[in-house]
Order: sequence, then C-alpha cells, then structure tokens
Amino acid sequence: MLDVKRMRVLREVIATGSFSAAADSLHLSQSAVSQQVAALEKEVGMQLLERTSAGPKLTKAGETLMDHADAVLSRLAEAERELSAVAGLEGGRVRVISFPSASATLLTRAVSLFRNRFPAIELELGEGEPEDSVPAIRAGDYDVALSFDFSAHPVEPGRDLERAMLLEERMWVALPPGHPLAGGDAVRLEDLAEDDWMCGRSGSCREHVIRLCREAGYEPRVTFDSDDYQVLKGLVAAGLGVTLLPELALAERPTGLELRPIAGRAATRRVWAVTREASTRSPATQAMVGVLVEAGEGYTTQVAEAIAA
Repeated sequence: MLDVKRMRVLREVIATGSFSAAADSLHLSQSAVSQQVAALEKEVGMQLLERTSAGPKLTKAGETLMDHADAVLSRLAEAERELSAVAGLEGGRVRVISFPSASATLLTRAVSLFRNRFPAIELELGEGEPEDSVPAIRAGDYDVALSFDFSAHPVEPGRDLERAMLLEERMWVALPPGHPLAGGDAVRLEDLAEDDWMCGRSGSCREHVIRLCREAGYEPRVTFDSDDYQVLKGLVAAGLGVTLLPELALAERPTGLELRPIAGRAATRRVWAVTREASTRSPATQAMVGVLVEAGEGYTTQVAEAIAA
C-alpha cells in the first residue's frame, strides 16, 4: 500500500518547485524530503521525479500517481475537517508548558503544525522546568507539559498522569577547542576529573551531570552554573570548562567548541508529553499530543545532520 505521507511530500516538492522549499514548508530537513521521495519511488518501482536544472519535474509515472494522490489527499483533508468538527476541535483552548531547549525547537515546530490544522483552537504557552511543569499539570494549570528525564536516572510521572515519548536524544560532551581529548571519537568521563565543569543551577540537569561524574569516580569541580545552554556553550567555547549538552541544545551546529559522544555509558535524555489521564483530556489536548509526537519523529534527522555538519 502506498504511503500517504510520502505522496504529500511529493506533491509539496512539485508545488514549491524544489526540495529545499518543500522542506521549509513541511518543517523537515531537505535530506528527509529526499528520503521520503526516494522511498515512494521504491514503493512504486518507478522514477517519479526528474531532477532538471529548472527544478524537479514529474515523470509520466509521477503525473499518473499525482492525479490519484490529489484526489486521495483532498478526501483525507475533508475527512479530517469533518472529524475535527465531530470531536470538538473547532474551538477551545490548549495550554502547553515546556522547558526552554524544547520551547525553542520541538515546540515551535509542533505549534506551527497545530495552528495549520486547528486554527480555531486557542494556544497558551508557558515555560518551566519539569520539577515545576509536571505539578502544574496535576494542578490543572496546564493541559500538556513537555518534560524530560534521563535513561540512566528515570523518573515516573506519578499518579493520574500519562505521558507519550516524543524523542530520545543523546547527551554530548562539549569541549573547548584544542582540548587534549578533542581528537578522539568518544570521551570517557573518567578522563575529565581534572577539568572545570559547567552545568545547570539546580534541578535534574545539574543532578544528572553530578551523578554521572560521581559514577565515574569523582566529584565534579563546578566553576560556573547556568540554566541557559547558550551561556554554557559560550563559556565552553571560551575555554573555561566542559559540560554535557542534549541534542535539542544543538539543533544549530554550535561554533567554537568540540562535541564528542560519551564513551561506555548510556547517556540519553528522554523527552515526554505529559498530560492528565485519558478520561479527563479534551479532544484538543489529545490532538496536541499527536502533533507533538509527529514533530518529535521528524526532529531527530535534523539534529543529527546539524551535529555532523
């Protein structure tokens, strides 16, 4: 069976005239768009696009497929509109609270998708770390919280709450230029015992750094703390110490510092959408969770490309 999402990507490439413009329109990376088109061509067993100097053009097979795809996508859009009306998505409000590195990246993408699909629903956005945002869900102050924990030190959301996994991101060691360990493929935390460390002021991010260092056999010498990853990246680039950074903080390749994976440890951060239990969620809240899951699925490829650049 043909993948409808891939047909939508192909249609956007033709409508916008290029892979890059389609990527911008769909909030995907250019590589992801190319991969979707290639996968669709593999599904049908024929070339659908010709790459010309004037831009991508449909082949005869592509034109035939698009004739049917337009009808399919049009009917699906109509079905979505009718179902939205039935489900009460023609109005209402969704309140979302998120931690900063997700607010600037993942949530931005999700909000764009959500507004396009459900323009009548009012969105209210707030910002807070998990230790504040999850209690806010339980108190009824927000409907959805973007939260996180670490695979090495998992945290359960607690009674009457549910969560959906959005993405799992690697933690990276950030080193100053010219650091003795910058030439290797990966860094052992044990080898950073004599370095100055940067980390968050409080909360789970700071606790995670300290616990990993303790598990490596030493108490980290924290010389500067900040909850702003931009500040931490700047300090590392200035040669003032080392830190650990999640991939959401690296959506744009930072300059002036070296990034290396952590050797020998499962150091990943898991990002969740936390809500009250299903029986108390509105259709609009459920729709937002679905959009966040979709945004998370498309985000991993972009981050990986930024880090590799």
